[in-house]
Amino acid sequence: MSGFGVLVVAIVIWLGLHIGVSGTRLRDRVVAEVGEARFRAAFSVASIGALALLIIGYRVAPTVQLWLIPAALGWLLVLLMLPAFCLFVASVATRNPTAVGGGGAAGVPRGIVRVTRHPMLWSFAIWAFVHVIGPGDVASVLFFGTFLVTALAGMPSIDAKLARRDPGDWVRLAAVTSILPGGAIAAGRNRFAVQEIGWIVPVIGVVAWAVLLWLHPTLFGVRPIPA
Repeated sequence: MSGFGVLVVAIVIWLGLHIGVSGTRLRDRVVAEVGEARFRAAFSVASIGALALLIIGYRVAPTVQLWLIPAALGWLLVLLMLPAFCLFVASVATRNPTAVGGGGAAGVPRGIVRVTRHPMLWSFAIWAFVHVIGPGDVASVLFFGTFLVTALAGMPSIDAKLARRDPGDWVRLAAVTSILPGGAIAAGRNRFAVQEIGWIVPVIGVVAWAVLLWLHPTLFGVRPIPA
């Protein structure tokens, strides 16, 4: 099987798991049969296997260049990764009621959840988008595009799962939060409380962004800063 063939098979398996199973009523039926813990264990193993196959397919796929980006766009992509890092750090530092085992949606959303109820998925979406545009080759479009689709499709999927699990709590959460960053705030349904995020989260995000930018050529063999 060619490198592209391996990559395409891996993409089908990954998307089948994360869009065709996770967050769907099929998941609910399987969980009802085997239990949440067993489902999560099996899903994790399958996801790790699919991810490994994705990486293998990406590494062995030939380089077929589709476009080259100008230096100005390259700098924009580098800067766009900064909010991705900050969103990721904020998502880890903040209790999110949409998470599995998050304890339901009751209570007032705090911190970054006031901005978007899916900060981690938005961080992945930005990361994937940057890496679709930057390299500009077929393998990168397929590989990182898979994660972009997964992140964007995952947001309404998680919402639907929460709505089925805790309808009352979901109604209260949806009333004061949004998928689109800043949507609920712009609509007057919530407010931005910078003190709840604090200064440590953005500092860690900036430091992590700078360190990975510096180490990127060593770790991944690609210099993200335009020449």
